[in-house]
Amino acid sequence: MPEKPGDLVQGTLEMLVLKTLALEPMHGYGIALRLEQISRGVFRINPGSLLPALSRLERAGRIKAEWRASENNRRARYYQLTHRGRKALEDELAQWDRQIAAINRILEA
Repeated sequence: MPEKPGDLVQGTLEMLVLKTLALEPMHGYGIALRLEQISRGVFRINPGSLLPALSRLERAGRIKAEWRASENNRRARYYQLTHRGRKALEDELAQWDRQIAAINRILEA
């Protein structure tokens, strides 16, 4: 029986978007597709969750957006990580590592 997609841990979507954009600028559909591919289908990002997250990141100055032609020659909004976004990603990854270590200590106790 195939595994069904899982829900993201609360508060991780923005971190995963920043990590995805650290690789290269992408449009929203590309971000969702990349996250699904890298997670091997465990995470399927709903546009109703992704678009508000992109808006929050843009308002916070962590990403910037511009209109460009996509791979299939359609207009798409491409998102790119800013310096502030790169710093935020580093901070969030460090916090995530601390939390994972603490959870592992609890589970192994």
